[in-house]
Amino acid sequence: MKFLPFLIAVASLACAQERALRPQVREIIDAVSENRIGATIKRLASFPTRNTLSTEGAAAARQWIFAELQSYSPRLQVSLEHFKVKKTEERIVRDVDLYNIVAVLPGGSMPETQVLITAHYDTLNLIPLPGKTPTVEATDNTAGPPVSYDWTKVDATAPGANDDGSGTAAVLELARVMSRYQFAKTLVFIAFAGEEQGLIGSTLHAGEARKREEAIEAVLNNDIVGGDTSGNGRFGNSSVSLYSSDVMDSPTQQLARYARQIGERYLPSMKINMMFQQDRLGRGGDHTPFQLEGFAAVRFSTPNEDYAHQHSATDLPEFVSIPYTARVARINAAVAASLALAPKPPVVTREATTGALKGQLVPRISRGKSRYDAELYWKNGGAENNLKGYAIVMRSTTAAEWEQEVFIGNVNNYVFKDVSIDDLRFGVKAIDNDGNESLVAPYVYPPRTKREIPVY
Repeated sequence: MKFLPFLIAVASLACAQERALRPQVREIIDAVSENRIGATIKRLASFPTRNTLSTEGAAAARQWIFAELQSYSPRLQVSLEHFKVKKTEERIVRDVDLYNIVAVLPGGSMPETQVLITAHYDTLNLIPLPGKTPTVEATDNTAGPPVSYDWTKVDATAPGANDDGSGTAAVLELARVMSRYQFAKTLVFIAFAGEEQGLIGSTLHAGEARKREEAIEAVLNNDIVGGDTSGNGRFGNSSVSLYSSDVMDSPTQQLARYARQIGERYLPSMKINMMFQQDRLGRGGDHTPFQLEGFAAVRFSTPNEDYAHQHSATDLPEFVSIPYTARVARINAAVAASLALAPKPPVVTREATTGALKGQLVPRISRGKSRYDAELYWKNGGAENNLKGYAIVMRSTTAAEWEQEVFIGNVNNYVFKDVSIDDLRFGVKAIDNDGNESLVAPYVYPPRTKREIPVY
């Protein structure tokens, strides 16, 4: 590994400017208001319930959120995304009109590329069936059978201050602040319905986005981001869990690495606990359907959950830490603003025309003419007029995060002499003249598939 000292020296000299804090991003972070977040959580919790199937609560909450988003800026395009969901034998106990609330801030030079900031505004109070003592709480990642709960109690009191009033308040506050600014990419702020019935609203939105072939670059989902004290007394307000994917170098993992790097750069007092798993064990959130549709999507959540208040009448504002919720919102602001200002990631793949991988996308990386070098190729991800160049990142095959970075200028290939492509993982990112960094595009081969060997 004799090249490492050289790489460190190059990285430290060439990347200092790129790692400087952008004034606009700093302004956005500083503008996030604890008072407004606190007031929003209290207002949301004042609705007796926001259960998607409730007779009145969900509609009233929806109307208030819609009007609140409309009041922020004339540039914010607010709409209701309507789906008619049929009754099932599981959690949807009747046909229901489901409404996601969507606010779009159109981008400038790259309006087709979207960065989503999301939460769910619906709530739930799980009522045990008469004579039943639930031993396991119903999970929120699948619409499983009712088991020990009465899913018909749709009007039971469910204030949902933390789950997910905290996430919804963060989304609304970021829509308010960020709608004052112009970004290259389009920002989309969404409050989903039907999360508690099995991620219904997000599943429908993600599916429609895939059908429309939308260019969703990132989804930042916020669910239960208001608790700093767990049910066993553990306390912590200086870290947040970031759930991503257990698939190494997947788009979602790349988004998680970016979020940690940018989030901690702008808010060094907050540690981002990067989790290489989709969600908490056996559970899920509104980022999950986007992953299933092939989009990069992560979930922010407190590492200190209090299960006694979840899905109950006691999920009240007094059990939510407003300062902690605001800190998580500021992390979202840093990541979303940085992405929305950044170039598109480079393209590091090509379609294989021969061999076992014919027709699949393969990385443009090789051992070079000598067969003992690392030779990397890529092309621009879009029409960039402000591109400074590219940086190559590297790490050992067992490392969780990129360990080395080399800025190489505005070129489309590079060779590392005497470096084996079998010993390291590689990626490349684009950097513009203002220092905004794209997501890393990693060099990853598609997984091997099972072969059928004909015999006679």
